[in-house]
Amino acid sequence: MKIIDRIALLLSIIGSLNWGSIGLFQFDIVAWIFGGTDAMLSRVIYTLVGLAGLWCISLLFRSRED
Repeated sequence: MKIIDRIALLLSIIGSLNWGSIGLFQFDIVAWIFGGTDAMLSRVIYTLVGLAGLWCISLLFRSRED
């Protein structure tokens, strides 16, 4: 697995955990850590997580390298 695949997977996991905390506890971990949903750093994190999710779609369609 390439390093960019691992980074994308890690960011997707972080994003899913954040969404889980929002759904279960109404608590946005990213916003809490980086200063609110409108903070520039939070928006950068949200954008990176979104791009990582798009990259992970490509993992579904790749042939396996054994």
